[in-house]
Amino acid sequence: MIYKYITLRADPSLMSIAAEWFSSKWNVPTQAYIDCMSAYLNGQTEYGWYLCLADDMIVGGLGVIENDFHNRKDLSPNICAVYTDEKHRKHGIAGQLLNMAVEDLRTKGVSPVYLLTNHNGFYERYGWEFLCMVQGDGEDYMSRMYIHK
Repeated sequence: MIYKYITLRADPSLMSIAAEWFSSKWNVPTQAYIDCMSAYLNGQTEYGWYLCLADDMIVGGLGVIENDFHNRKDLSPNICAVYTDEKHRKHGIAGQLLNMAVEDLRTKGVSPVYLLTNHNGFYERYGWEFLCMVQGDGEDYMSRMYIHK
């Protein structure tokens, strides 16, 4: 399988498809993704959207937003919506997308970057370091906050 990694700016025609794809994975309204993606495509923010395509279908992706729905508003920007379709996992897609986003942001003078997750051990493989526990909006439990410098 040949994977192609792109930013949404490289192919803006994918915006609606990408918004629906992310929405189906995370149960967040499609319009919320469209709003964030539009701001990126219109140059209102450099917080981008990164996609992995296989046979012109989205099989992995992630975004960058100001705050990924947690109480530490000072820890920004946040990688969000990291997802790889199950049948494409264990091929390094998430790692490639994470590295792509971090490097893209670094070239724009944006560093460090943060990531909220309940995973333990996955993100460390890609240079992320555990920073602290944070309270997710509307959640009864604490989640792990990682940093990439």
